[in-house]
Amino acid sequence: MRNRNFWIALGVGAAIGGVAALLYAPQTGTATRKKLKRGLEDLGETLEDAGDYLKDQAERLGKEAQRLIDASKDQFDDAIDAATGVVRSANKAATKAVTKLV
Repeated sequence: MRNRNFWIALGVGAAIGGVAALLYAPQTGTATRKKLKRGLEDLGETLEDAGDYLKDQAERLGKEAQRLIDASKDQFDDAIDAATGVVRSANKAATKAVTKLV
């Protein structure tokens, strides 16, 4: 019951507020509609610009991520080559040590 009363009061308050806004509006309805239309057009242009900006940034970040991935692969390959060299050297040293013992 309390919930229903809240929604009724909210609806009545919104209707009264709407009527008061129309009665005390400083402009005619035509001027207000033109102003709203201009505002929406400006918002549309702003959203278009924001979309273009986000698209450019996503492309830039994608390229930067690919560059970092490529650099990481190169470093990983260098680390693998270095580790392989160390293992080969250790294997040769172990072979020499075994040969000397035998």
